[in-house]
Amino acid sequence: MASNRALEINGEEDDNAALERAITLSLEQNLTRNGPSSVPAVEPELDDTDEHNETVHSTKDATRNASSVLGLDRKKMEEERLARRGKRKAAETASAGDEPQSQRPKLNSVSPSDRNICEQSKATRVPQGKQPQESMPVNPRSGEASSPSRLAFPKGVVKKTWALGYPRKDDIKIEEILQKDDLELAILSSFQWDEDWLMSKLNLRQTKVILIAYATDETQQAEMRSNVPRDIIRFCFPSMEGASYMHSKLQLLKYPDHLRIAVPTGNLVPYDWGESGVMENMVFLIDLPRIDDPEERLNNELPLFGKELSHFLSAQGMDHKLVESLRNYDFSETSRYGFVHTIGGSHVSDRQHTGYYGLARAVNALGLATDKPVDVDYVSASVGSITREFVASLYKACQGDLSTTESKKITANPKNKHVVPSTNLSTILKERFRVYFPSVETVTQSRGGKTGAGTICLQARWWSSPTFPREILRDCKNVRPGLLLHSKLIFVRRIPTDANQCVGWAYLGSANLSESAWGRLVKDRATGQPKLNCRNWECGVLVPVSMHSFDQNAIYGSDGKASMSETFHGCIPVPMETPGSQHDFNGPKRPWFYREA
Repeated sequence: MASNRALEINGEEDDNAALERAITLSLEQNLTRNGPSSVPAVEPELDDTDEHNETVHSTKDATRNASSVLGLDRKKMEEERLARRGKRKAAETASAGDEPQSQRPKLNSVSPSDRNICEQSKATRVPQGKQPQESMPVNPRSGEASSPSRLAFPKGVVKKTWALGYPRKDDIKIEEILQKDDLELAILSSFQWDEDWLMSKLNLRQTKVILIAYATDETQQAEMRSNVPRDIIRFCFPSMEGASYMHSKLQLLKYPDHLRIAVPTGNLVPYDWGESGVMENMVFLIDLPRIDDPEERLNNELPLFGKELSHFLSAQGMDHKLVESLRNYDFSETSRYGFVHTIGGSHVSDRQHTGYYGLARAVNALGLATDKPVDVDYVSASVGSITREFVASLYKACQGDLSTTESKKITANPKNKHVVPSTNLSTILKERFRVYFPSVETVTQSRGGKTGAGTICLQARWWSSPTFPREILRDCKNVRPGLLLHSKLIFVRRIPTDANQCVGWAYLGSANLSESAWGRLVKDRATGQPKLNCRNWECGVLVPVSMHSFDQNAIYGSDGKASMSETFHGCIPVPMETPGSQHDFNGPKRPWFYREA
């Protein structure tokens, strides 16, 4: 039986009022369960407009795809709702101790992979051949106070998604994330959806669902709301004024004694979670214990991670009481992380909080800013109509540079021994910035072949443009041969000044390499002030990796550059082969173009 505490996250007690305001659902086309359709699922970057036409956004594809509103069997769900209500009434006459022993959750030991990923070192790595437990511990339904030792991921962890046909290592299935038997409230967002598949992963007899959704207008919003039982599934629709796509992927999962935050790179479709064995994604997870003391909840001051999460949810239109109820949970373990988002629309005075400005701000807040060169390795499932100037802005954001102009050159102090010899922009980016995107050959030889690459997107006309930085692209080959990567990752390596500093950090989230995802800086025509235009809603997490106990000689080679494998090993999975071969302009080793799917 679902506990009444399922509704406390949004401060409501009544079933019908509990989810009065909701969060949204980007309803895209129903793709097949065997993998991405041979008709490509259009990613946001594919509708990038002309560089000089910043205010015009094509939404025809989104409108057409979004018309396939939730195809749920309403009659069946109503029957299940009535059955759930009857079960609840029957349970009210039973004693609290009558729950069958077989239905009570068991407590398991915490997985070794759950250590603070910022502090993992060679001394604490799991020995080769000995894998962490795959079962996920859960909290009891009793009134015991929450304890981090009972949580599966109390300090945060990054995992690859499970893939059918591959040995299980330190991966995770969506069932292990949702833990539907104990789940009371699920707040979910995605760019693409398979609603039947998703509902099969939930227990709608006890779980309330809020969907972060895209809709073209109020008529479509009403249609979507009418298609589902009101007391089980609710929507909240973020503003799309000045934006084109609701591309963020965020899961807030409430259990009796804790809140789980999951930030995946994949959508809520079966192939993104490995069920067809053709695609790989990654996910950040952290469990936050519930604060039982009312006074402590009232005085709970959220760290920056929680504040930015709250800001993002509020911007999407989330109910104020629900956002405020995040204070019911202990966010202290999120202090080492950064929550990074892109809020769709135009931003002038608030641009420092979102897009690539928000990334730079998070880098600064975590003490990771540097004026020394950094190495950036970007894994992107889609690449937009990017320019060298845009890449330079993103590079500066990875350094924590909060300047407000897009510089055509990255200057450096010539007295610094770590400075790249040339200050020419193209040279610096070529040496320090790598983008991993699959070649035609890699896609063709993958398990899903060309028909499995419908969500891997780059347009031929962008690749051919003289302003496109072709020199920084590398072939993206998975270390699990045959799997294509749908992950969006930024690996940044830096040189710390002492052993207590971080040797690097990683971004994991929904943002591909595009101006749509990170924003484009322009001059506001009315005020003349800088304005950041963001076409997408995005979110992700910044995860630092500390220097503690690492062998510095092993991390840094003779050239002074940090080793990719050593920097992130045991902390954040590096899913691709590095350094990756450069693409040819034409032929089988050129980049994959999405229209070939």
